[in-house]
Amino acid sequence: MSIIDVKNVDYYYQDGERQRYILKNTTVSFDKGTFYTILGQSGSGKTTFLSLISGLDAPQKGDVLFENKNIKDIGYETFRRNDISIVFQQYNLVPYLTAVENVLVPMAITENKLPDDPKSVAYNLLDYIGIVESKANRMVNQLSGGEQQRVAIARALATNVDVILADEPTGNLDEDMEQEIVDIFKNLAHQHNKCVIVVTHSNEIAQQSDKTYLLRKGVLTAYE
Repeated sequence: MSIIDVKNVDYYYQDGERQRYILKNTTVSFDKGTFYTILGQSGSGKTTFLSLISGLDAPQKGDVLFENKNIKDIGYETFRRNDISIVFQQYNLVPYLTAVENVLVPMAITENKLPDDPKSVAYNLLDYIGIVESKANRMVNQLSGGEQQRVAIARALATNVDVILADEPTGNLDEDMEQEIVDIFKNLAHQHNKCVIVVTHSNEIAQQSDKTYLLRKGVLTAYE
């Protein structure tokens, strides 16, 4: 059974009397245990698509479902807080906190059941994605770009949600670090049964995903 379903979704901007479609009658489903990419050029609407499936924005027509429930009925804020996590290109970390403190932030606001010792879990998550304890205790602005992106991924895992969304997560990284981040996403999908959806303009990343969709002129199609 799919975990995210997009059903007959339209999203457009009104330009005078003309509607400019970013998505038109889009229907697609996403499963756990799978690493997806949404491929498209800059301005194609990839980030808009991510905003819709994350509840950051709402379609003009159609529905987005999580576990067969409309996210509008769940409540967009509740859905974002409890059911999905987002990894951004610019990391969006809190600069005056340490790495481990950044990972603890989502644990403080979720309604999900948390472990008895959240800080130990935060350290373990950071260690899992390659941030040792000495670096976990540093302010995040003292870490490299690749290390900050790892912290952002650990933060996304902190509440143990099943859906991880990422918006151009390797855009600021060199080729070697890009591959390391992609390998983390693969492992999350295949070894930890997460649904991982990455929007990207990179064919190299798309070629490593289990399934790729191409977004072009408002139409989302399977890309072989």
